[in-house]
Amino acid sequence: MSDILIVDDERDIRELISDILEDEGYTTRLAGNSDDAMKEINAEPPALLILDIWLKDSRMDGIDILKTVKRDNPDVPIIIISGHGNIEIAVAAIKQGAYDFIEKPFNIDQLLVVIRRAMETSRLRRENTALKRKDTGAAEMVGSSQAFRALISQLDKVTKSNGRVMLTGPAGAGKEVAARYVHANSNRASGPFVTVGCASIDAERMEEVLFGRETPDRGIEPGLLEQAHGGVVYFDEVADMPLGTQSKILRVLVDQQFTRVGGSDKVRVDMRVISSTNRNLENEIAAGNFRQELYHRLNVVPIEVPSLEERREDIPELARHFIENFHQTQGLPLRELSEDAVALMQTMIWPGNVRQLKNLIERVLILGDGTGEIDARELPSEEEKGAEDGRVVISGTLATMPLREAREAFEREYLLTQINRFGGNISRTANFVGMERSALHRKLKSLNVVTTNKAGARVAQISDEEEVEG
Repeated sequence: MSDILIVDDERDIRELISDILEDEGYTTRLAGNSDDAMKEINAEPPALLILDIWLKDSRMDGIDILKTVKRDNPDVPIIIISGHGNIEIAVAAIKQGAYDFIEKPFNIDQLLVVIRRAMETSRLRRENTALKRKDTGAAEMVGSSQAFRALISQLDKVTKSNGRVMLTGPAGAGKEVAARYVHANSNRASGPFVTVGCASIDAERMEEVLFGRETPDRGIEPGLLEQAHGGVVYFDEVADMPLGTQSKILRVLVDQQFTRVGGSDKVRVDMRVISSTNRNLENEIAAGNFRQELYHRLNVVPIEVPSLEERREDIPELARHFIENFHQTQGLPLRELSEDAVALMQTMIWPGNVRQLKNLIERVLILGDGTGEIDARELPSEEEKGAEDGRVVISGTLATMPLREAREAFEREYLLTQINRFGGNISRTANFVGMERSALHRKLKSLNVVTTNKAGARVAQISDEEEVEG
């Protein structure tokens, strides 16, 4: 894109600049007043704006147009020109976000040099934005379990709306990936996705980070909300947002505008809000830590992201996805997974959920020899694979039981683990453990194990009326 908008109240000046630029291969548009200028900008933002400070018979002067364009289209470079130029005007324009300042009468060669630099800046900004938006890996949802399919079904229902979404679930379950999925499949996909890490920003700096600031020395510094204009702002772990900031965010959601810290101008924002938390916000409200009004504003569409425990069937697919991803992004070895490694991963405890699985895969690929399948021996266990001499380490509970009770307890735990691993599928469980399906049913009954439905997947649990035979 090489489209340049020239705004000057003197027809001869704007046509002269246009002729010079078109000879250089650029495409130009012309405007003689602020109304025409804003119509052109709103119809299609240019790659570059050349703007006269003084516009006769216009509702807005150049500084007003500059402020508006930098608010709504911050990536458009603006070159200010003026026949009444002085250092004070130049400083004011630069502080408001102008790329450069040129005085009339201008030197054509100087003008072209500044324009070429500004156009290169515009090109780099567009490429950077395009690369960020092309990064769909973070929005790629992986899985095929019933719990995962139920999640995707819910996310797909909210992609085309502009409704606020509240994602709940344990740490590491993939709430941000789910938020990015909604954004990538929405009509705002071409806009920015801005993450606000509520737990990682100091409370004293939260408002400056969110709303931006204006200072005499540094001019305008846009905040995260301003950067999210036209796209999505994602409040990660919103329960950690300071109470004072919560009140101001509530006002932003109502008015769709705010004032920068130290400033006086109202900044208008058009953004979709997605939030997440691993805490119970109703409990936080009862404790006085979260504003109820804000909760109702954010919790328009609540969606629960399941833990890895609830979607164990997805572990092999997720692990292979991470192996491929690390191979492409870091050049780590592209290795297969052995059946033993898959079986062990599906029976491990995952308090860190999908994030923990991803970290484990990266660790194995870095520390491994880079050849052959990933073996179960390369994976850590609760006992770090037991004693080095190969002895089996048993838990303290089993060690205190008589042999028959210990055997039944082990069988029960083993079968519970396998049934959970296969998402409640008795046939697949029986095939893996080497039993006939009918024999497995009898064994489960003798151990007082039943299956129920949880989060759309069949999982095993111990019956309430369990009695261990002596």
